[in-house]
Amino acid sequence: QVQLVESGGGSVQAGGSLRLSCAASGYTYRCMGWFRQAPGKEREGVAAISPGGITYYANSVKGRFTVSRDNAKNTAYLQMNSLKPEDTGMYYCATPQRTGGNCAAWASYNYWGQGTQVTVPS
Repeated sequence: QVQLVESGGGSVQAGGSLRLSCAASGYTYRCMGWFRQAPGKEREGVAAISPGGITYYANSVKGRFTVSRDNAKNTAYLQMNSLKPEDTGMYYCATPQRTGGNCAAWASYNYWGQGTQVTVPS
């Protein structure tokens, strides 16, 4: 059974940093993605990483966010720097059911964690 558990969210001033973690169980060697959903907006893909470490980013976070993973721990991370108020939202990690696909195909993700809240006050 696939399980994803996020941690590391919180409230931080603009310009600050947070590091999110996603502990996965029930599978190995799949894409791992990070998504966010702001109040009143649709969920959007933020970053993803392949089992081999190839990374993908939304334009809005390139140069500020870094996705990584530790396959031995089956854990993914999202380092978020230079945070902005528009980064506020619930952050989710996710993985697709299938292996070997394009990790930036956001619609392919269908296992989700419970989310962790990130707040950057304006």
